[in-house]
This record gives sequence, C-alpha cells and structure tokens, in this order.
Amino acid sequence: MAKRFVRRSSPIHGNGVFAAQDLAKGVRVIEYKGRLLTHAQANKTYANDSDSGHTFLFTLNEKYLIDGGDGGNDARWLNHSCAPNCEAWMVEDDGGDKRRDKVVIETRRAIKAGEELTYDYGIKLEERHTARLKAIWACRCGAKNCTGTLLKPKR
Repeated sequence: MAKRFVRRSSPIHGNGVFAAQDLAKGVRVIEYKGRLLTHAQANKTYANDSDSGHTFLFTLNEKYLIDGGDGGNDARWLNHSCAPNCEAWMVEDDGGDKRRDKVVIETRRAIKAGEELTYDYGIKLEERHTARLKAIWACRCGAKNCTGTLLKPKR
C-alpha cells in the first residue's frame, strides 16, 4: 500500500504532515497514538504548562488522555488550522473499555498530494483567556477565517 502521508517541515509551525498522494473525503489517515494517562496524571505531570503554547496531549474521553509526546507517532505532527481539511474522531471500544478507546484522523474533504493535513485542535483552557495567553497559543494557519488563537471560546 502506498504511503498516505509524509512528515516534513511546515510553513504553519515546526513539523507538519503532508499528503503523499491524493486522498478522498472520508479517508482514515492515521490513529493518534501515545502513552495513556488519566486526567489526574496529566494534571500532575503537566501542571501549569499552558504557558508553553505547545502540547501533544489529546483528550480521549472523560477518564483518559493520550500523550503523543511519549511513545507517539506522526499524528502528533498534524498542525492546527481554523479551516481544517481533516477531523479527529474518538472511536469507542466495542466492549466499553475506556482504555481501549482511540482517536483517528480522517479527511473532511478531498486533499491533493503535497497539501498539509490539518485539524482543529479545539483547545479549551479553564483559566481566563488573556491577551498574553492568546498570544502564547497563537494560530499561524493563515486561513481567511483564522481566529488568531488555538483556544476555543469558553462559552
């Protein structure tokens, strides 16, 4: 099977993931992998880390997160966009085991070879979204509808 994507330097931010071939709408590109953490473990490990503007944590469900920075794969390099061409989906385990749920990235539309693969991170922080925090979590996607930040409104 031909490789669907390649990781390389991105004009959006650092590394990125790019289509290695034309991809149709609805194609499952990759599963987001990494170490499984409870929310309490993540809070303890990454407490007060919202000032970095960088995370590989992906909320899996109400009990667990995936730490893509620890044992993760190329999915951690997909960048955010305010006009994403991919979408992240949580797939629940058929047996109801929350530890076996997974996150997959699928195309939202047809994508041409060479195009960077992106999705909306949907980052929600509890603390007040100050100008300083919005600058730390600045969006660099360049989309016409860019909000300027990766942070989702609290409302």
